[in-house]
This record gives sequence, C-alpha cells and structure tokens, in this order.
Amino acid sequence: MTDSEIAFAKINLALHVRRRRDDGYHELETIFAFARHGDRVSALGGPPRLTIEGPFADVLRGEDPEDNLVMRAARGLYRLADAGSPPAIHLDKRLPVAAGIGGGSADAAAVLRLLCRRLGLSIETPEVMALAADLGADVPACLMSRSVRGDARGDILRPIDGSGLSDIPLLLVNPGVPLSTGPVFKAWDGTDRGPLASGDPLEAALAGRNDLEPPALQLCPVIGEVIALLAAQPGCTLARMSGSGATCFALFESADQRDAASEAAFAEHPGWWRLASSLR
Repeated sequence: MTDSEIAFAKINLALHVRRRRDDGYHELETIFAFARHGDRVSALGGPPRLTIEGPFADVLRGEDPEDNLVMRAARGLYRLADAGSPPAIHLDKRLPVAAGIGGGSADAAAVLRLLCRRLGLSIETPEVMALAADLGADVPACLMSRSVRGDARGDILRPIDGSGLSDIPLLLVNPGVPLSTGPVFKAWDGTDRGPLASGDPLEAALAGRNDLEPPALQLCPVIGEVIALLAAQPGCTLARMSGSGATCFALFESADQRDAASEAAFAEHPGWWRLASSLR
C-alpha cells in the first residue's frame, strides 16, 4: 500500500529576532503561513529505508539517509507508539534545500502526519508535538501546517485567525544559492527592534519585518535583487525573505498578477527557481 502527504512549504510572513537565549537559540516572534505546494513523502512497503527523487534530490543523496530528519521522524514515532519498525519512505524533493521554507522540517512533519494517520494517532497529542519539537524548532509549526504565531524558538505556537490569509496568491523565488541557517543567525547584529504586533495576522505581517534579512543580505547579496524584483511587480502587496533565506516570497492581489510576476522573474533570471502557489 502506498500513502502520501504533501510537505507544505513554510513561509515566515514576519520574523522578529528579540534576543539570543542562554541555550544558544534565539528568542523569536513569527507568523507562520504555508503554501499549498511542497515536497511529497510516501510510505512504501518493505523495511525502513529512505529513497529520494525529484529536482533537488541530488543535494541530499550524499547524506547518510539514517540521519535524515525524515527517517528520524519515522523511527521516533514508531518507538513512541511501540509499533515496531516504520515503513520505507520515499521523498519527492521539489523544494530547494537550505532555502528558508521548511526543507527537512516540513518533510519530517509530513512524515509524522502520514504515519500518525496510519497508526490512528492525533498529531496534536502532547507526545507527538514533543517529538516534533525534538526534531527541530520549525517542525511543530510544519506539523500543523496552518497559519499560527510562533514564539520562543518558534516552537511555542499560538492559534491565530488565518482566514484572511487563505487563498492569497503567493510566489516563491529562490536565486539558486543555498544559505545555511547557522551563519545567518550568527551574523545578526543582536539589536532588538521591537515586538511583532498582535491582532490581524496580515496587518501584523505588513507592519513587521524579517530581522534575518540584513545578515542574509551580507552573506548573499542577490537576495536583495530578488526582493526588489518582486516588490516592483504590479499587484504585489508584500515582498520579503522567508526564514533565514535565500527564498523570498511575494503576496499578490490576484493570481493573474502573481503569474505575470513569475513570468517577469523568469524573463530576467531564467536560472532562478520559482513556485506559483497560494496560502493555505
């Protein structure tokens, strides 16, 4: 039997870095939203193993599959459920790696959703949420894959009314440069520029910022070109970097304007990766 689940691309509509914590992580305030598209994970028959295909598969094939977050999630959940060995997992890697849109966190979360469904478990049980948090700071939000506010490391989640975000046309653009999270946080200047507003999430996002944009621009200046190109497109209401980069996103008033912006980006930079989607 084959069963599959989408690993929805994660978008940080705003991301405020408040301080560096004693545990080495950073105190964050962020609005998580999710695209309708992403990678896809499937559960296959046979013993536990990970197979990978897709446009970005080659980036991961050199890694130890047993150390991949996908297999760590599968094994951890089956240990938690005392259910023996997990099935083989197949990953269709459609999103760029080290790109600020969830990556391994979204893939691991999709595996947890998929296997919880198989095992008859709720993803919202404290034990499953704790396992997600152990796998990574973004995994709990990716597990929910709906608009939420994240505090602390981004793993303390608070519900928000995301109805005003749903179906907003979304364009993701990545200039093809991987950008690891660690160096971006290390380059943050340590200045607390104030809290993220509460209330309507779209208004809060529009009034907010991504505090990791300046350090990411130092490491990867082409991000500035991506944001400028997106912001200049007709109908764009917000253009910003997601997470620690290098993927940038733009929200649009209409799907036609989003698609026109995608074509404009391709015309100027045919080598850049693009994904036309919408918010969930």
